[in-house]
Amino acid sequence: MAVTPLPLSDRTLVISGASRGIGLAIGIAAARRGANVVLLAKTDTPHPKLPGTVHTAAAEIEAAGGAALAVVGDVRSEDDVHRAVDAAVARFGGVDVCVNNASAIATEPSETLPVKKFDLMLDVNTRGTFLLTRACLPHLRRAANPHILTIAPPINLNPYWLGAHPAYTLSKYAMSLLTLGWAAEFADAGIAANCLWPQTYIATSAVTNLPDGDDLVARSRSPEIMGDAAAEIIGRPAREATGDCHVDAEVLVEAGGYDLADYGGGAQPLPDMFLD
Repeated sequence: MAVTPLPLSDRTLVISGASRGIGLAIGIAAARRGANVVLLAKTDTPHPKLPGTVHTAAAEIEAAGGAALAVVGDVRSEDDVHRAVDAAVARFGGVDVCVNNASAIATEPSETLPVKKFDLMLDVNTRGTFLLTRACLPHLRRAANPHILTIAPPINLNPYWLGAHPAYTLSKYAMSLLTLGWAAEFADAGIAANCLWPQTYIATSAVTNLPDGDDLVARSRSPEIMGDAAAEIIGRPAREATGDCHVDAEVLVEAGGYDLADYGGGAQPLPDMFLD
């Protein structure tokens, strides 16, 4: 009997910031579908307040059925980014999917936001997204079904979101604009570029560590919803599925076969930022 290949068999993802949370969930979901996963993250040793390292993340991905490669590095560093991409090519022969997941958040008002935090958000969110995508592009051009996927929101110009935390909003919308720009820039090359954003709060360490974290986590969906939605997007034909800002639950409803209740969050999960 012929064995049906898994949807992402032999495809290689490079994911930034994947030691835990959404990045790790995307890696595990891709691994379950047969993918190779290269993780770029700074967490070489355990953090006192955050679970997991890039090495434990790689072990989880391999346990899920995929091949994994952990690369310790900073997405803000051009050298580290190229080292991760070069390692992916050396180990797996190429790059099929670039996942821009690494992100920094600070939501203080403009008058009290430290400039250091402003710079960090622009460096990680915007510069990091540009660096990783740029390094992957020569290999994406040679891939059979190349995708760029960025964890960034639909661009919502509602004054509420513009005024809630302008610096953070700027950094995330910049990620979205870069990705939509790449969809147009590389359309002729057949490279898909899309954003993905959660419909609700996601139960990550960042949420858990908030002052009311326990209550927020109870009304948050698990990171697996973002992993499954990402896997659905990058499994689509690149030339036919590009230039969109997707919402995780909508992707899964469209795909069919998923029960949103399986991801937790209770009867009324908390809506995430940037969604009216």
